[in-house]
Amino acid sequence: QLEESGGGLAQTGDSLRLSCATSERTFSSYSMGWFRQAPGKEREFVGYISWSGTPTSYAASVKGRFTISRDNDKNTVYLQMNNLNPEDTGVYYCAAKYFRPSLSSSDYDYWGQGTQVTVSS
Repeated sequence: QLEESGGGLAQTGDSLRLSCATSERTFSSYSMGWFRQAPGKEREFVGYISWSGTPTSYAASVKGRFTISRDNDKNTVYLQMNNLNPEDTGVYYCAAKYFRPSLSSSDYDYWGQGTQVTVSS
């Protein structure tokens, strides 16, 4: 099971850090992805981090503002979001995929319940 936390309300330009934790002892074998879904829109890729920590990949809309990291000792992956804007509003999901990462949500095996991020202007 994956559990996200850290969502909430923010203003344009603010920062938030999301966490995704699991009790799964094989966490270090899984690549982790972050996805988001805005109201009325399809779920979209935000970024991923490989099981080893590298490489990472980001959607163009967040590149340079968002950073994904992981702590395998704590079985946790993080999404640091800086310089937020209203277009970042949505429910953010973390997902796990064994071994190689992927840009496609359909490739991920396990999903968290999501955490809401709302950015006001």
